[in-house]
Amino acid sequence: MAPSNTHVIQVTNVSPSTTSEQMRTLFGFLGTIEELKLIPPDDSPMPVTSRVCFVKFQEPESVGVSQHLTNTVFVDRALIVVPFAEGGKPTHLWKITNVHKIKIKL
Repeated sequence: MAPSNTHVIQVTNVSPSTTSEQMRTLFGFLGTIEELKLIPPDDSPMPVTSRVCFVKFQEPESVGVSQHLTNTVFVDRALIVVPFAEGGKPTHLWKITNVHKIKIKL
């Protein structure tokens, strides 16, 4: 169950060939998106094997609904969707965000 106060989800196991626009289209069906960050970004010069996406919805109810997409195969990977505490920064992404000069401000 999603914490009732979060508006943000973390999506892991995202295919490296997936674009921000594809993620925006997929999750846009579930609610109004305020912000979306795909890490590494679409224009990253570094090769990647997997990506992580953060989606901030306008309505917190969209977080619970979006969790139903867990294990849905998108492009060529089964997505993992979990609620994300706003203002938090997952430690496993620290190196990725520093390398790509990305600020997660969701």
